[in-house]
Amino acid sequence: MNWNSSIKGFRAYLLLEKSLSAHTISAYMLDVGKLLEFTLIKKIDVTPDKLTSENLTDFIYYINDLGLEAKSQARIISGVRAFYKFILLEDMINDDPSAMLEQPKLRRELPDVLSYDEIMTIIESIDLSIPHAHRNRAIIETLYACGLRVSELVTLKLSNFFPDEGFVKVLGKNNKERLVPIGDSAVKYIHLYIETERRHQTIVKGHEDTMFLNRRGQGLTRVMIFTLVKNFVATAGIKKTVSPHTFRHSFATHLVEGGADLRAVQEMLGHESILTTEIYTHIDMGYLRNTIEKFHPLSHKK
Repeated sequence: MNWNSSIKGFRAYLLLEKSLSAHTISAYMLDVGKLLEFTLIKKIDVTPDKLTSENLTDFIYYINDLGLEAKSQARIISGVRAFYKFILLEDMINDDPSAMLEQPKLRRELPDVLSYDEIMTIIESIDLSIPHAHRNRAIIETLYACGLRVSELVTLKLSNFFPDEGFVKVLGKNNKERLVPIGDSAVKYIHLYIETERRHQTIVKGHEDTMFLNRRGQGLTRVMIFTLVKNFVATAGIKKTVSPHTFRHSFATHLVEGGADLRAVQEMLGHESILTTEIYTHIDMGYLRNTIEKFHPLSHKK
C-alpha cells in the first residue's frame, strides 16, 4: 500500500460506507494530509501501515509546535484515528498504532448567558405597533421558553404546537423528535401572531404548516433569526454579544440555577449525553464564596 491509494480508499470509505457529507470528508482529508506532511518534513520514508506509535506521538508534538489550538489538535488526532480504523478494517495492519494517542486537554468554555431581567428588557423593547411585531415577539418568547436551537425554531410546525397541553414537538439533531414544555406567555404571543398576522398572509405552497413565516409567506432562514436578534438586542441597549443560541443557554442555566433536575434539562435540550448538559451547572464563584462564609463553621470563628 502507499499513501495515495490508502487516502483514496479512506475517502471512498467515508463517502460510501459512512455516508458523511462532503464538508466532513474534506475535513478528514485535511487531517490525514497533515500526517502525510509530517512524514515528508521529517523524512520518514514509510507507508502509513509502517508508521509506529512512536512516529504518531512525534506527530502530536509536531502539530502542537505548529501553534494550533487544542481544539484543532484534537480534531486532527480524531481524523488520524479514523484513518487508522479504516486501515485496520481493511486488514492492512494487525495493530492500530493510533490507539494510545492522547487528546490534548480542552478548556471548556462557558456560554454567554443573559439574566432574566436582560431577557425581559429585550422582549419588552419589541415595538408591537410595527409589521411582524407579534411574530418577532413570539419568536423570542419561544426561543427562551423552550430553549430551542435556531434550526428547530425555523422548522417548527403548527401541527406540532399543542397549546392546551402546553407542549411543542421539536425536530432536533439527527431528525430526533422530542416534546418540550412551552410557557403561557409564549403561547399567548404565538396565538396573537397567528390571529393578527399569519392568518392574513398568502402562504407559499409547502409552507402551510410552517409556524413562523417571512413577509413572502415562506419559512424564515437561520440568517434572518440572527439578524432579528441582533436588532432586538441593539434596541434594548444590551451590550453583551448575543445570538439566538444565547437564549438557549439562558433557558438551561436559569433552570439549573433554579434547582431543575439535570436529566430533565437534558431531555428538554435534546442532548444525547448528560455530559453536554453539565456545562450549565456553572455557578458564580462569588455565590460559592458567600455560601462558604455563611454556612461553614470555621467562617464564623473569631
